[in-house]
Amino acid sequence: MNHTFHIPVLGLGYSIDTPLKVARYGISSVVSIVDDELTERMRKYHEEKTAGTFTFIDKKQADSRAKRITAYLNLLDLQVKRQFAALKAQSYEEGTDLNLYFELLPAQSAWKKRYQEMKNLPEGPQKTALQSELIEVITPGAIDVNIMSKVDKANYNANHETDGDDFTDALAAMRGFTNSTLNSSVIISAGLNPRLYAYMEKCSSFYPDANGAFSKKIILKVSDFRSALIQAKMLAKKGLWVSEFRVESGLNCGGHAFATEGFLLGPILEEFKQKRGELAAELYQMYINALKSKEILEIALPEQRITAQGGIGTAEEHEFLLNYYQLDAAGWGSPFLLVPEATNVDDETLNQLASAVAEDYYLSNSSPLGVLFNNFKKSSAEEQRLQRIEKGRPGSPCTKKFLCTNTEFTAEPICTASREYQNLKIKQLKEQELSETDYQRQFQSITEKVCLCEGLCASTYLKVGIMKPRENRAVSICPGPNLAFFQGKYSLKEMINHIYGRENLLANVSRPNLFINELHLYVDYLKKDIANQMEELTTKKDKYFSKFKLQLLDGIAYYRALIPELKFQDNLSLEEMLKQLLLAEKSLS
Repeated sequence: MNHTFHIPVLGLGYSIDTPLKVARYGISSVVSIVDDELTERMRKYHEEKTAGTFTFIDKKQADSRAKRITAYLNLLDLQVKRQFAALKAQSYEEGTDLNLYFELLPAQSAWKKRYQEMKNLPEGPQKTALQSELIEVITPGAIDVNIMSKVDKANYNANHETDGDDFTDALAAMRGFTNSTLNSSVIISAGLNPRLYAYMEKCSSFYPDANGAFSKKIILKVSDFRSALIQAKMLAKKGLWVSEFRVESGLNCGGHAFATEGFLLGPILEEFKQKRGELAAELYQMYINALKSKEILEIALPEQRITAQGGIGTAEEHEFLLNYYQLDAAGWGSPFLLVPEATNVDDETLNQLASAVAEDYYLSNSSPLGVLFNNFKKSSAEEQRLQRIEKGRPGSPCTKKFLCTNTEFTAEPICTASREYQNLKIKQLKEQELSETDYQRQFQSITEKVCLCEGLCASTYLKVGIMKPRENRAVSICPGPNLAFFQGKYSLKEMINHIYGRENLLANVSRPNLFINELHLYVDYLKKDIANQMEELTTKKDKYFSKFKLQLLDGIAYYRALIPELKFQDNLSLEEMLKQLLLAEKSLS
């Protein structure tokens, strides 16, 4: 048993090389492969630093996006293997990475216990034998990758003709992963993409070998049980097994926020817990039928993990989720933005995060994807956005074009955060002769969109020192609201000790538990949504709001019944939780 937590994907650049920092300690993390320009520049940086040489993959090359991603993932794989081999060659003396590997493990780890037993033995053959045994069993953390299925624009050649479906962004990224030497998982997030699933069916690395083992695995990031079941069935019918469902809180998370219709994390995890066996059995039947049709040898029921992430902040919450909901692991994302040893956050942004208050984190409409996005008021990208509006030049130059989806004014899709789109949209707005109030409301909606392609990479370029002259230095960052409770900068060891209860980084912080935090976020979200719709409230919307409210009330009832199980909290905390549930119920009614 290794660690019971993983580090989820953090923006585009924040976790782009996190495996090089944590994998040798057995910690799994996730790399975004949305931006092949970022992967190419980071490959250059790391190859020149270690080997002193670098062979550039030109964007004009055939299938360059996939090739760049493969080359970067192969680099990560090679370097982590080298780091791990070096770690295994070390002694168990204080201060070595080998020693640290075992020190970081959770107390319940069998190998942590064996390590402690070894440390207590006197010098001699028994101690030497146990040291050798420990070195043989340890493994590095996984280098997993993330593909946002919604980021799947078509690509065009010099004659403005599409390159074809196999060369859209998501499919090319998937090919980049499957062609790599990694033995790891792809996390598919941001909903269902039938074209991507159809392409994955052609990828041999997702099918079991003669021993029933997979060289590449599939993880679905989901917000509720129903979406997990729908997507997993689609994949199972194609002979593709989902090895893990990664359940993420709809609002109490970082990055893009996919709000449910009032379904809260506790009841969602309860449904997974109750139906876990039934889910695996139903999918397995579809899966083996699909394997038979492809003349692939039938295999025993493969492992199917359930994990959760979003808003976890204490060791008690971590343990409760694992034990009560029988989870295999939990994700800790945003707190690692305050750990310079693990992630790429430039000094200015890091200082701002370390001293930020709750009001600095907010849910915005700034993403060009049209999905709610967790934002940070103090970011330099937000400052730049406001300055551009003030100068009468709203919008951003669009250089990377990953989020070009709008064809309202142009034949080829453009990005709603681009200067081109915002100028055209504001021009259209001026022609409508609206009241000043309506005009300002719609103007704010148009100009709220911000460039994420550059903003989510800028911090990385600044930190590692590869920012190009005249390149945009404005940083976008998307932490979850839970980060407001963490004040300061932490070492990797401090954060992991906090996760496992060996230290308490929130000892003097007043913080409601993750369930209450999420509930408050959903109540506020519903209130704002109703306020925005009041002038044009349709019957359909009215039904939606009623259903949303009922789901929240059901969630409150569920948490009230759960209170006796929350043994990790003292009576005062439980009384406060009950009080908060009653307040939320009153607010909804």
